[in-house]
Amino acid sequence: MGESSDFISDLPQSIIENILTRLSIRDAIRTSVLSSKWKYKWSTITDLVFDEKCVASSNDRNLVENSLVRFITGVLLLHQGPIHKFQLSTSFLQCRPDIDQWLLFLSRNGIKELVLELGEGEFRVPSCLFNCLKLTRLELCHCEFDPPRYFKGFSSLKSLNLHQILVAPEVIESLISGCPLLEFLSLSYFDSLVLSISAPNLLHLYLDGEFKDIILENTPKLVAISVSMYMHEDVTDFEQSSDYNLVKFLGGVPLLEKLVGFIYFTKYLSIGDDPGRLPITYIHLKTIELYQVSFEDTNEVLVLLRLVTHSPNLKDLKVSASPIQLFPLEEEGFDLFERDYFDYKLPRLETVKMTDVSGIRNELEFIRFLLGTSPVLETVTVTSSLSDKDAKMDMVVELLRFPRVSPRAQFLFLQD
Repeated sequence: MGESSDFISDLPQSIIENILTRLSIRDAIRTSVLSSKWKYKWSTITDLVFDEKCVASSNDRNLVENSLVRFITGVLLLHQGPIHKFQLSTSFLQCRPDIDQWLLFLSRNGIKELVLELGEGEFRVPSCLFNCLKLTRLELCHCEFDPPRYFKGFSSLKSLNLHQILVAPEVIESLISGCPLLEFLSLSYFDSLVLSISAPNLLHLYLDGEFKDIILENTPKLVAISVSMYMHEDVTDFEQSSDYNLVKFLGGVPLLEKLVGFIYFTKYLSIGDDPGRLPITYIHLKTIELYQVSFEDTNEVLVLLRLVTHSPNLKDLKVSASPIQLFPLEEEGFDLFERDYFDYKLPRLETVKMTDVSGIRNELEFIRFLLGTSPVLETVTVTSSLSDKDAKMDMVVELLRFPRVSPRAQFLFLQD
């Protein structure tokens, strides 16, 4: 029999590169021993992903660090052609000058995606990064970010993720506005930041930190927002004004499809003078998730009602009650749910999940409101925070007595 053909080696280079990119960089390099044809096949891979698994594990931190540096440097020296993606995820390298050299090399090779997930340290992003004008994705973790004066932004950037970055607030705002094609923005672990966002093509926004105030100046295309807001001790940590934060923050996002808020987000939205009906209807909003809502705070309950009643196509609603009432207010002289809220209809609402329910009046009345205004409602899942079995049973009995406009609506009671 004749020598069998090497079908894989005869495949087009583009297909071989596609195969190699599905391997770890370490395994891709190992293919060089297959045959002489494969010796440098890996060297044209456009996506390079490095982590500690690239080198042998060891309890000697310095050994792993030096091995990783040698490995990455060797790959870059032997690489041929453009590098579209470079990702480094390691807690071993923080302030190595080698990283600066790698970034300088990448800036000259048309880098499009750059991900640096470093351990906590004092790594300062070198100025050559700001010459990578073809970047479409940038993720930085545990870095100091200080652009040079000549830097005007990344004109091609579509995704920006900054995690625990040391940077001046005005630099963040300038960076965002200098990325006109930006579609995805994630900022996490920022403290006492007043943030104004102008990003006309932004679709997805994720914020996590002690933000004092957030202004969405020009974000008309936003479809998904997730915000976790923290504060030190009291509501005065947030910027105070007569402007209603709910309108200020969500008044310019008509295409919103999903809204998620954690910790003190609902508290933040409740600050300011409630105008009554909102100046906007969220006709695309299908999912609302609000966590740690204080049902003892009338203003927070109003935020919840405003959002629900101005979202006619809402399908899924998740709300968790605040287990610790930090802001008890005096009992109002009127009942929120005796206003005109039952004139509203929620024609698309199908599922409701309420967690940490303690059975206080506003929690139960809110559930009653949903049952009475949602004709296609299917399931209402309630998880109680009550430890007393009798109190929990009394709450269940009261909920089951509420009238339902949907013949298919069913309760599911879960144990916390």
